[in-house]
Amino acid sequence: MSETANVWRQELLDHARAVIRDDIARGRYFGAVLKVARGGKVALETAIGDEGGPGTTPSRRLSMDSVFSIFSATKAITNVLVFRAIERGQLMLTTKVSEIIKEFSGGIRERITVFDLLTHTSGLPGVFTPKQGMNIDQLPLIIEAICENVHAVCEPQERVDYSPLVNHALLGEMIRRTDAKGRRYRDIAQQDLFDPLKMTSSAIGRPDRLKQHHVVPVVGANAPTQHPSSRVPGINGAFEDAEAEMPWVGAVCSVPDLFRFAEMLRRGGELDGARVLSPAILKLATRNWTGEKPNELYKAVANRAGWRPYPAYMGLGFAIRGPGIHHAIYGTLCSPETFGNYGAGSVLFWVDPVRDITFAFLSAGIMNQAQNIERFQRICDIVTSAAV
Repeated sequence: MSETANVWRQELLDHARAVIRDDIARGRYFGAVLKVARGGKVALETAIGDEGGPGTTPSRRLSMDSVFSIFSATKAITNVLVFRAIERGQLMLTTKVSEIIKEFSGGIRERITVFDLLTHTSGLPGVFTPKQGMNIDQLPLIIEAICENVHAVCEPQERVDYSPLVNHALLGEMIRRTDAKGRRYRDIAQQDLFDPLKMTSSAIGRPDRLKQHHVVPVVGANAPTQHPSSRVPGINGAFEDAEAEMPWVGAVCSVPDLFRFAEMLRRGGELDGARVLSPAILKLATRNWTGEKPNELYKAVANRAGWRPYPAYMGLGFAIRGPGIHHAIYGTLCSPETFGNYGAGSVLFWVDPVRDITFAFLSAGIMNQAQNIERFQRICDIVTSAAV
């Protein structure tokens, strides 16, 4: 992108702030932190509103230092670690899960590959827990429960069925089992990703060093499941557990850190001299691998909301914007090549490689799925319109 192309319509950036303030005033969520750049040059960086929720009166104001539980955006971290394992020959896209996790055996699921897990086309059901009532903070126990209780319901590649837990729990375990140093998943993420990218407010689990800045999630009725921990009390104690190891939902992060992660992706796998990934694997990862098939989870969301269902457009772990005009969490005005990830009604990052835009947003208070998609579609369309 040329220097002259890095131009923004300031009135629309200001309007994006105003829309967020209005959302908060209407009680749609408590507050938000947002950072937007083009070609790496920051155009909008703002913290609006409060942490909110019970027990936070007077509620603390959000700041750029606020640390959030990023829910399913954790999967993006696991995706990158899988890509690194592929680049180092530990795994291949064609590696069967059962080759690494021997106990994941029996029936159709023995044919499931790394590619199938990343594209959410494994044929496994989209369950939020592998065993009702179990704690979710310990990866070995989750893997044991998956192997005992979760079986394929169709052949791999037959349909796109977003996996809230199982796929990325399995991927995290495959990363761990093939690591030459024998490290835990959480340590691999810290040493191979967070440290090189200087993501100093990020971790797997919520360590004590970040407790002061952590925005404890207020999940309420919008959460499809509970998140109990063996160490921290409460139905969602896993989000406050320093030792929790959940490759599908268990990371914490600030907006500046999430922005650095997204910038690394925009720059082809490198940031500030730290090479995390190759351009080759990112080119593969940001293609649409699921054609026009719908995402079964979001097909149900669309039907409940009275929308027309729309294609999943899944890359290797990343959700791709795609060419269609339909409800779109990245908005309808960004390029079809735009890719990123989101989490539980509060988290979104994306990269538009055509317009060179990087977007990172974390909010306090979780919206239901349909309202969240429309919230982000409006905000993202405003931001994209501001880039000229």
